[in-house]
Amino acid sequence: MPNDFNQHVIDEFRANEGRVGGPFEGARLLLLTTTGARSGAPRTTPLGYLADGGGRVLVIASAAGAPHHPAWFHNLRAHPRANVETGAFTYEATATVLEGEERDAAFARAVETDEGWAAYQAKTDRVIPVVALDPVPGPPNPNADDFGEALRVVHNAFRRELALIRDEIIAAGPSPALGAQLRINCLTLCQGLHNHHTGESMGLFPALLDADPALEPTVQRLNEEHEKLAALLEELQNLLRADGTDPARLLPEVDRITEELETHLRYEEEQLIPVLQAAAR
Repeated sequence: MPNDFNQHVIDEFRANEGRVGGPFEGARLLLLTTTGARSGAPRTTPLGYLADGGGRVLVIASAAGAPHHPAWFHNLRAHPRANVETGAFTYEATATVLEGEERDAAFARAVETDEGWAAYQAKTDRVIPVVALDPVPGPPNPNADDFGEALRVVHNAFRRELALIRDEIIAAGPSPALGAQLRINCLTLCQGLHNHHTGESMGLFPALLDADPALEPTVQRLNEEHEKLAALLEELQNLLRADGTDPARLLPEVDRITEELETHLRYEEEQLIPVLQAAAR
């Protein structure tokens, strides 16, 4: 039976590059499409998630502390291949139910970010499962109609993630140690930006220059900005690797990265989106 609330969230998510209001506003959210264990039909569910590094994300089968596992969990047990939508990308993933210490450590990270997970566990006798979603090898599909739109959608995903991390740092306040999930969120952002900029410098930019050598000054500036941002990201990662880092020490670094990245993204969009859209015509 269709869930009207879920469908509203799904529609809003797809219409707004993964951004929604209501109880999910400001949350990391994905859409998980599973195959019905009995029906074999596709079933889409909005879920909060935790980054786990290396492209893997974790979802938690809490069902708000209900006595039974949610339907999407049973679907994954029957059919581990699923479809994931992030707002910027859609990709296939393979589901693995975490066990033992690995599950407990992941759930503890979730509780660290939101004590509501502990409240859900306290309401039920079942051990709430944690499921890892690993991307199937291959490039994800941008949720866009052309390369110019894809560039803007990916840029907006980085903007949103930086804003979420900034909010998380402020919420953490002064602390003797950096939270495990906050550390992973920051490292995941750093890796994502590195991968994006590497792909541009080695793939997109040479292709654009082959098509139009007059873009050389633009590409040179963008590559120089990539190098500057790489240095800022390395400084942030050094803080993340250090023991006993106070979250408050991260805030100036995140603000510097946000300012430099926004300048870079705006210039790149102004210069390249018209070129990419013209090439698609």
